[in-house]
Formats: sequence, structure tokens, C-alpha cells
Amino acid sequence: MMGTADLCDLHAGLVASGDVQILHGAWRWFSKLRCFGGQIMTLEARGCNAELRDLLAQPGYGRVLVIDAGSDPRALLGENLAAQALRNGWGGVWVNGNVRDCTALAGIALPVLAVGAWPQRSMNQQGGHIEATLSVGGAYLCSGDWLYADEDGVVLSKRELKLR
Repeated sequence: MMGTADLCDLHAGLVASGDVQILHGAWRWFSKLRCFGGQIMTLEARGCNAELRDLLAQPGYGRVLVIDAGSDPRALLGENLAAQALRNGWGGVWVNGNVRDCTALAGIALPVLAVGAWPQRSMNQQGGHIEATLSVGGAYLCSGDWLYADEDGVVLSKRELKLR
């Protein structure tokens, strides 16, 4: 994947017009792979992970799952769900919230980006919304958008960005 800095340079006109957005925030990588890019699926979870479990049990087709935890501090993703996401072909997971099992996540070949870590797991009950419009990092994210992330930052586009 081309780095986000190079993407922004290559598509400077789209960044200037706002068609490509650089998201604001302080997220950390919890995985050995520290970049992802792809079409996104969104989930508003708010401390409940039943919908997350259902989504990660389905084929990911290289998509990036973006999860908004709201203000709930409980971890939405840990070792077991990350391993399931990898097995089912998800290209990465970005949690606007917390994860757990950090040592184990570091050994899984699935890019995981999150705000932080919290040892308590989320509730295994319904309460989330799949394909919700999320407000994260100063932008609105919808399923079908394209997200690119690495150690330089997170870039959002409504369409796939060509690398050349």
C-alpha cells in the first residue's frame, strides 16, 4: 500500500477541495502490521459487541471494519475477535474506542488501530448499528467509503484513490 503521506501528495487537489479528508485524532497501532487501506464497513457499537461478532464471522473481502464505541470505555476487540477477522479475510479493524489482549494482538497479522486499551470486555448483547454513519476525527464515515491508514495518519475518501 502507498503511504498516506504519498497519497496526500499525489491527490493534493482532492485534499485541498475536501474530497479527501485527513482525520484528526490520537490513535495507536496494536498490531505488528501498521497500515491498511480499503473500502470500509461501519459499526456503531456503544459497548455492545453482538453485531461485531456477527460481522467478523462473515467474509470481509479485504474491507476495513470501522467501529465507534462512543464514550463507552469497554474493549470491543480482543485476541479472539481479531483472529476471527483475520481468518475471514478482513483487511483491518479501526476502533474509535478501546481494545484488549494487547500482547496477543501484537502477534496477529491483522492491522488494528484504536484509541487505547482497557482490560474489561464489552457486553455480548445486541445494541449496535451496522452501516451507521459515524462521526470520527472530524469527518463522517459511511460504509462504502475508502480509508487509508499508517503511522503518518488516517485518510478518508468517498472513492478509491488511485496510486498513480
